[in-house]
This record gives sequence, C-alpha cells and structure tokens, in this order.
Amino acid sequence: MKKVIFTDLDGTLLDRFSYSYDQALEAINLLHEKKIPIVFCSNKTRVEQEAYREELNIRDPFIVENGGAIFIPQDYFPFPFNHHKTTKDYLVIELGISSQKVREVLKRIEKEVGCHIKGFGDTNVEEIAQETGLNLRFAALAKQRQYDETFKIEATPEKIELALDKIEKAGLTYTYGGRYYNAMGGGDKGKATKILIELYRRKLGKIETIGIGDNQNDIPMLEVVDIPVLVQKPDHSWEEIGLPNVYKVKGIGPEGWSRAIQKLIES
Repeated sequence: MKKVIFTDLDGTLLDRFSYSYDQALEAINLLHEKKIPIVFCSNKTRVEQEAYREELNIRDPFIVENGGAIFIPQDYFPFPFNHHKTTKDYLVIELGISSQKVREVLKRIEKEVGCHIKGFGDTNVEEIAQETGLNLRFAALAKQRQYDETFKIEATPEKIELALDKIEKAGLTYTYGGRYYNAMGGGDKGKATKILIELYRRKLGKIETIGIGDNQNDIPMLEVVDIPVLVQKPDHSWEEIGLPNVYKVKGIGPEGWSRAIQKLIES
C-alpha cells in the first residue's frame, strides 16, 4: 500500500528554535528512495515552504498558512480537478479569504476591544527576525502572507479573551502555535489535507496516510489521516489532543520526526 506523509514544519520537521532539519535528513532520504510523497502542511507561507522544498529536493504538493491554500505542481496529478487559479508553476486550490480581509477584521476588533493587535503586516523584517529567531531572509518570506495573519495581542487576559471571542464571532478561526496567534477565514489544515488525500487516492489507489505534528494547530490534519503522529515538544511532553489512536513518538521536533518515519516506513 502506497504511503503519503503530511507534516507540520515548525517544531516538527524543523527544530522550533534553530529551524534546522538536519536530524531529519536521513529519514527524508529514505522517503525519497521509496518515492513516498512528503506534503508540507504548515503555517508557513508559500515562499517559505518553497525555500525548504528546494533545499530538500521535494516536489510534492504543499499546504500553506494553516490550510489557506493548496499549491499543486503542474502535471503532478494526471487528471483534471477543480482549482481556483493557475500560475506558472502550480494549480492552486484556495480555501481561505485574503490576508488583507483578515487584517481588516483584526483592526476593527482592536478598536472595539481597546487592545493592541500587532500582526506581521504591522511589523518590519528586523523585528520579526528578532522575535522569532529567523534570519532576515526567512523573516522577509514569513511576512509574505496571502491567506491569514500572524499576530500577538497586547492586553489584559480579559481583553485577550474578548478579542478572541470576537474573532470567532466575525466568522474567522484562530490557532495558537506557541509564539503567535494566526487568524484566517475559510480553510484549515484538515480541509486541505482531505482534499489532497482524495486526489492521491485517485492517482495511487489505496493509500495509507501519515500525519506528523506537535501542537494544537495540527489537530485538524491529524484527525483526517490514517496514522496521526505527535513528536515531543521542547519540554519532552506531548500535546494533549484527545485522539485515541495517536502515535506518540519519543524525540523533540526533527529527532522524533525521523524516528517516526523510520519506524512507520520500514515496519
């Protein structure tokens, strides 16, 4: 049975602090040898993910900005399917509204609540680099958001709770990835993953899907794969996600990622 890997990036395939994937290289090479697709499913932008895809020689579809859109390389699937736009390199399935519309909602809520919502759209590259540990190149790529907004709320706990409640009442969803909130409208990792699973089934027949993540914003993806996997967080704990069949692998970030791949692919 053909396998397909769906994976988060930050804190999973990539070290949460250094953004290194070195500990996962052996497992990535194993997947390449066995011609097993590696689908990024991350909060990262298209241009961020393209940089890692190039470095790791990955040519499979990828899901950006927590499910805002799916980018599928031209001619990857040998049949027509519904998509929203075509670029030079990709057929694009868009699930989320534009980041500009998301920012407009956040600005309105900021005024209503009387808090300070500071998004990547309001932050310069140097600040993003300093706060995230990204280098300047990747901080600039992280700013190029198309389908969501990454932000912090500076306010009392009560006002933060009120702002988050208003975000949901405005029809947006939000996730919290450990450093920042992300708000979007229309898509999530689960919806995007399900669409790709169906396309892979049409291409490959019977498949087994493996999803690897580390925190709450990966739950929608983990809920729809056959084998959900959690790697350890920096404190060596696993996120509590309430899935009965989750495989909790020992190892923080890419160390756990590599261990999971070796076990699940070679078993």
